[in-house]
Amino acid sequence: MQYRLGIDIGGTFTDFVAYDENDRTLKAWKNLSTPADPVEGIMTGLRAFGAIDDIVGIRLGTTVATNALLEGKGARVAYVSTKGFRDVPFIGRGNRKHHYDLTWVKPKPFVQRRDTYEVEERVGPSGEIIQELDEAGVRDIAARIKADGGIEAIAVMLLHSYLRPDHERRIKEIFAETLPGIPVSISYEVLPKWKEHFRSSTTICDAFIKPVVKTRIGTMQQRLRDEGVDAKLVIMRSNGGEMSAEAVAESPIQIAMSGPTGGVIAAKQTARLLGLDNLVTLDMGGTSTDVSTVVGGKEKFTTDFEIEWGRPIQVPMIDIRSIGAGGGSIARMDAGGMLVVGPESAGANPGPACYGKGGVKPTVTDANVVLGRISAGNFLGGAMALDAAAARAAVAPIAEALGLGVEEAALAIVRIANNNMVGALHTVLTEQGLDPRDFVLVAFGGAGPPHVSDLMTDASIPRGLVPNFPGQFSAFGFTMADARVDRYRTVQLNSRFFDRERARSSMRALIDECRDELMAQGHDKVEIMKSVEMRYLGQNYELEIPIDAEEFTDDEVVKVFQAFHDQHLARFGFKLDDHVELVNFLVTGIARTGEMTLPEIEAATGPCEPKASRPVWFAEGWRDTPVYWREDLKAGHDIAGPALVEENASVTVLDPGKTLTVDRYGNLLISA
Repeated sequence: MQYRLGIDIGGTFTDFVAYDENDRTLKAWKNLSTPADPVEGIMTGLRAFGAIDDIVGIRLGTTVATNALLEGKGARVAYVSTKGFRDVPFIGRGNRKHHYDLTWVKPKPFVQRRDTYEVEERVGPSGEIIQELDEAGVRDIAARIKADGGIEAIAVMLLHSYLRPDHERRIKEIFAETLPGIPVSISYEVLPKWKEHFRSSTTICDAFIKPVVKTRIGTMQQRLRDEGVDAKLVIMRSNGGEMSAEAVAESPIQIAMSGPTGGVIAAKQTARLLGLDNLVTLDMGGTSTDVSTVVGGKEKFTTDFEIEWGRPIQVPMIDIRSIGAGGGSIARMDAGGMLVVGPESAGANPGPACYGKGGVKPTVTDANVVLGRISAGNFLGGAMALDAAAARAAVAPIAEALGLGVEEAALAIVRIANNNMVGALHTVLTEQGLDPRDFVLVAFGGAGPPHVSDLMTDASIPRGLVPNFPGQFSAFGFTMADARVDRYRTVQLNSRFFDRERARSSMRALIDECRDELMAQGHDKVEIMKSVEMRYLGQNYELEIPIDAEEFTDDEVVKVFQAFHDQHLARFGFKLDDHVELVNFLVTGIARTGEMTLPEIEAATGPCEPKASRPVWFAEGWRDTPVYWREDLKAGHDIAGPALVEENASVTVLDPGKTLTVDRYGNLLISA
């Protein structure tokens, strides 16, 4: 046996999926995360698996970088800029998150102004050197940093270095000579695009987390070796591709949103198998809910991301929106007497009250236990007993405050949580001009399937899908991820004076970089995808346009500009006859490494009988509800709601009036 292992470290659970590359079978399991020592959660799961010697590769989705950024627990950073531009990170942008909130405080960058330095040099807006680099000044800065003794990482962002990186590269060389051991991030390697605020913020964030990520990943590798695991470890990038552990240490900003990508990858594979064009994914775990879309069989990417408002990180990533709504989200009464659910979470420790680990605050999981939707005696397939009385006691104060019965209060908690998730779904559907009626809602994460029926109704999505291993779906996605490299660069051109040779040479350079990096990782077959970010003259934001052009012949150039006009019309409802600017070139290289053939399940020869029944509270009150065990279901089985489909890591709640069909791969297809 040769297992390809996917691991997803969540806030509440650590999920595992092992894919046997020989007989093409899957095993899935999970255990509670250990927030104080995430690696221990991995080790616990590996010991439970047992077949450590048969693991040939590990693909890990980790929140190491995400947590360091969210919690502000990174390195002390020194920032080096062109003379006169040291305040770019602090000035930021002129907009505000809350226009009328006078108490709002703008987030500060991950660098203190006293740790910023200026160097004499200047590159012009066309890439010409106006002033040579003052190397003596750079060495003086290095001496001051060394004398300080507290600097742990350095970020360098020089004006227009995305056009000509000579000075940034030389500064990095000098620091390597004079400050060995202190990692240096330069903007040309992190984000070679224009707009200084975004470039400086992303470079500073990369430097801020570099020592933390390098230490954590190194510790993880050592612990795996100590445990006898000799498999190759790769980390999932934010763009859904894989990245070696050594490469992560050099460019940790690439894993800023590592964890949630697996579910989108797996959903895309599911869409391909089932012939579905449009999916909206909902990954509800213990702490948060992540939503994304697969349109026309393709996931959506973005570079417009902020780990916190005012701290942009512009690296390519799957476009995933996250909210603080999970099974562990805490319900409370606010100062105005209104019921609020989340974003605060009970996490893994102490967890929901029903976990029996000392938690007393009511959570969404507690509410589902009170409603009978989650079985207290069959949670995680019976591996973890829940305390139903503790769940009821936790919800009771909410019921008293609202003047409702405990079941009615529990249903109110679930409805508020659902409303929060519907808002998230709208941000990736209707706000993007997409009609929810054209989509299938794919619900996963341990807490997603209990809510899928309600969300279909509330978000006007007519069809739902609960995939195999919903509680470990992101880890499942990691096992089928490809190697992916994104390269991008600002190349300013326009339709009035289009420099074909510059466009051609810039595109070829990016293609060569993608191919070279993937071939250096051992991949010989590389697929190339190209796009450009374009806008009308005078606009401040761009649209990304996929293109086939590489030589930029007359016909290819005409097609590029026509594609922009067409997409602008589709996105905004109008197009102009104005001149068009090409701002950024983007190239993606993909080496297919995660192709899998999923087994089909046995076909049904008769109706499926429920294994039990129990009272479940729906909108109309208690209903005696049949309970099915998912492993008993065969391809072609149909179930009418109300019903529950239980499995080891989750339970699918089928509301009255909805129907469920099992497809040939074992997915649960739900219709209104």
